[in-house]
Amino acid sequence: MKFRLIDTHTHAHFQAYSKDMDEVVNRALDEGTAMITVGTQSTTSRKGIELAERYDGVWATIGLHPSHLHKQEFFDDNELPPEKRVTGKIKTRAEWFDADEYRKLAEHPKVVAIGEFGLDYFRLPPNVDREQMIADQKTSVEAQLRFATEVNKPVIIHSRDAHEDQFEILKKALDRGDIPELGVIHCFTGSAEDAARYKAIGFLVSIGGIVTFSKGLQATVKDIPLEQIMLETDAPYLSPEPKRGKRNEPSYVKYVAEKIAEIKGVSFEEVAETTTNNAMNLFKLKV
Repeated sequence: MKFRLIDTHTHAHFQAYSKDMDEVVNRALDEGTAMITVGTQSTTSRKGIELAERYDGVWATIGLHPSHLHKQEFFDDNELPPEKRVTGKIKTRAEWFDADEYRKLAEHPKVVAIGEFGLDYFRLPPNVDREQMIADQKTSVEAQLRFATEVNKPVIIHSRDAHEDQFEILKKALDRGDIPELGVIHCFTGSAEDAARYKAIGFLVSIGGIVTFSKGLQATVKDIPLEQIMLETDAPYLSPEPKRGKRNEPSYVKYVAEKIAEIKGVSFEEVAETTTNNAMNLFKLKV
């Protein structure tokens, strides 16, 4: 089956969908939207694989998100307003990247990438020294880049308030011959200049629901070539208009595609076809 759209970054296996996970997945698939459900630590990586095993049109990734390097609890003010937080407080436990554990997961045929991992200078736990936290994040990034090179899979990069450092790490890795399958900067909200730098080293950017309400990101996306863009929801977070304030889900990626088509003055079909092909090629998806 040729899917119309691909949500390249969702967390459809997260606790937010514990009561209706299959309904959410089927709703997207029935509309012709495939998805990649993304792991953020060892436990969620395993759960993502378990979900992907049940469906054609669902794939998984494995990786360790920077927020899971140290134990912390938080709400993300950029995700939902306080009165409409339906996914609850985010709680993380401390974990360090264990290549042996993730190597076993990487062997699964439904695992198509390593990530999400990267740098996050926006949310640093208050009980950890900032410089130590940044050093820990960089060490984790380097370990996962080496791992992705070993298992020959693309990477999904989380970069929040850290594009300068993130670009330099990726550039150095590429210069020494790592990450042969390249990757994507997920939930991209950087500048057009940031996007151009990533394009110069072969990286795609994925655009999520923020583009439906952020004038700044809309202006940036206008300057990013469609051939560099993939679509995502980051569900259950970052719901697009007209679903803001509600739990996000993979079927809502169509609203991202519609807004990008409007911004670029092209048809929805062109956005759907180009971004789907971008995802199929990067992740080597078999349908």
